Amino acid sequence: MASYERFVQIGIALDPIHVGTGVARIGRVDLPIVRDPVTQVPKIPGSSLAGVYRTYVAMHCEEERQRKQGASSSGQQSQGRRKPYYPDCAGLGLDKNRGHCRQPDCPICTVFGFARGAGQEGGFAGLAAFTDAHVLLFPVPTRQGPMWVSCPMALDMIGFPVKGVCDDAVYVENPGNCLNLGWLLLETRSCAQMHDIKTTFQNLKILDFIQNRLALVPDRLFAHVVNSNLEVRTSVSINPATGAAEERALFSYEALPRGTVLVWEIIAKNPAHFSINGQSITAVSRLNDVYQKAAQAHDYLKHLGIGGMGSRGMGRVDVVYESQPVSPRTANCNSPANQGGGQP
Repeated sequence: MASYERFVQIGIALDPIHVGTGVARIGRVDLPIVRDPVTQVPKIPGSSLAGVYRTYVAMHCEEERQRKQGASSSGQQSQGRRKPYYPDCAGLGLDKNRGHCRQPDCPICTVFGFARGAGQEGGFAGLAAFTDAHVLLFPVPTRQGPMWVSCPMALDMIGFPVKGVCDDAVYVENPGNCLNLGWLLLETRSCAQMHDIKTTFQNLKILDFIQNRLALVPDRLFAHVVNSNLEVRTSVSINPATGAAEERALFSYEALPRGTVLVWEIIAKNPAHFSINGQSITAVSRLNDVYQKAAQAHDYLKHLGIGGMGSRGMGRVDVVYESQPVSPRTANCNSPANQGGGQP
């Protein structure tokens, strides 16, 4: 009996995404987004994903609960649950009257966990764990139109290590003149295994127009390319009395641009290994049940989004791939096509 199972998620930003650090800073941008402390590449923290997933799954369960209650009034069997999933079992849930139900038959409290307040004694960690969402492909304007840039470190996260991307150059399928990635002008090199990389992205349901505009850069250049091509917007508050801009209320904020491809994992824990208040968990019974319950949030992510500035057209994410990790493959951009790539 497996104790856990990994499920890879690939999402494409339908809007710019702003998951801020929560603090303002003096610099080029007032409200920066969260970055990986080591690579300095922007990311969406797993804690942000977990909170949004919990809220959206609670919304879905509440919709289902009310629909079934409505059906029971017309003669069908009642589900017997009176406490609403949303908002009670969403959020922090420490309110005495409208907090988490903390029951072993609650799909929200079992999958996403709960706390009991001061001291956290008697809390439950939850059956679903979320990794950070990392940038897999990043859209960059070039003189040849938009290109989606990745690097070996990012491809390694989907189980596709790529070798031979070492020089200060951009590796493409058909090299030619130098190519600008934003302000950075780089020599183009051929990646003989680009076909295998595109096939992998096809299996991950990455859109065709992205597959046909791939570019690889070394790991050391990826953070520079990403950070110098983030979307930066400026907003200002409006004085309701004058209808003009409020004085000293101008601020700027950055975001991952529309079209950014993100990858993260949901790790499902085996419900049979856990109990709540000495009772077996009955809301979910298998590893796949845990994942399927979390995945109910994906339709809400596509329409309600994640992060801040949602009222300013930001945040929506379309999850295009939701399954187990792909079979490991390797590619070497310096090897001729069909040699050195394929299965390890």
